Amino acid sequence: MARSGEGSAFVLSRGVVILFAVACGAAVANVYFSQPLLVTMGHDLAMSPGLVGSVVTLTQVGYGLGLFFLVPLGDVADRRRLIVAQLLLLMVALAVVATAHTAATLLAGMAAVGLLAVVTQTLMAFATSLAPPAERGRVVGLVTSGVVVGILLARTASGLLADLAGWRSVYVASASLAALLALVLYRALPRHSDAERTTLRYGQLLRSTITLFARERLLRRRALFGLLIFAAFSTLWSSIALPLSEAPYFLPHSVIGALGLIGVAGALAATVAGRLNDRGLSRRTTGIALALLAASWLPLSFTRNSLWALVVGVVLLDLAVQAVHVTNQTLLYARHPDAGSRLIGGYMVFYSIGSATGALAATSLYALIGWGAVCALGAAFSCLGFALWACGDRVGQE
Repeated sequence: MARSGEGSAFVLSRGVVILFAVACGAAVANVYFSQPLLVTMGHDLAMSPGLVGSVVTLTQVGYGLGLFFLVPLGDVADRRRLIVAQLLLLMVALAVVATAHTAATLLAGMAAVGLLAVVTQTLMAFATSLAPPAERGRVVGLVTSGVVVGILLARTASGLLADLAGWRSVYVASASLAALLALVLYRALPRHSDAERTTLRYGQLLRSTITLFARERLLRRRALFGLLIFAAFSTLWSSIALPLSEAPYFLPHSVIGALGLIGVAGALAATVAGRLNDRGLSRRTTGIALALLAASWLPLSFTRNSLWALVVGVVLLDLAVQAVHVTNQTLLYARHPDAGSRLIGGYMVFYSIGSATGALAATSLYALIGWGAVCALGAAFSCLGFALWACGDRVGQE
């Protein structure tokens, strides 16, 4: 790792960027590991179906709290030490889950796992701050590809490992990986960064996150894009198991989970979108991606008739979502490098709101009306995003 010619940023080797991507993917996967394991967890700890469902809810609640209360610390603290500390605490939380023998212990551990998994966003902000401005989009794209792969492989990996060695082995393995990553990152990351740090106290830091939303139109606009694209993303992935487990397919859960691997195409979109942003094509990239997102719901609406239509729709949707997501983060960090953690953390709060909204609305609509209504909902989120872009494009807004 060497300084750039301007002395204002570190030039990251591809290996270090890949290390960031691996760490991000491993951290965010902890939020999703439990989803295929809920039934087994419930049987093991004698939990009611309603209580088992709260495992996912508490993990997401913890993640949302971490985005607001922990991620902004990256703007005042030494990011290297903060990342290592969060990974070590995450290791402890995962160990609590792995050894839980009561429902209360499990739920507390899962909430802590969600809270500390936001180290993903601290890593993202750090990687972005170390990248030269001309390569920032490429770095964000590569690191985001790690996040995409982590999310998509989490369910498949946890299911396979649980079949081999029980559900607790998933969290033992993840705790071990967190400890290893803490050691590697402690040695690999720079001890000092040229990124500016704010002198705000913690309370002022949190209030300034809200102030940034009030002051920055770009942040409000990009946060709204984030809410809409992840509402569409969650609309699909929270409900797709329902039609696939019914006639005419009757697919087992293991096969349905494996379908998520199709979405790895989103990792490719993240890297391509990053390079397009470096070339100054952020606005055009956003518009094309939102158009593809809206178009993806046409083949998805034929899921009951053709699995190939589902594959095409999933690829289009994941490509589009990740392209907009990378563009959003690149633009936000470029606007205020000294507030990178707060901007990314605040933006990701809207990601969480969108994900929760899409999941709740999609499952409710499927129960009441069916798959057609779910596709209409996803298309509505997507078209609203495209309309927002088109209106802003006419007045020259990013």
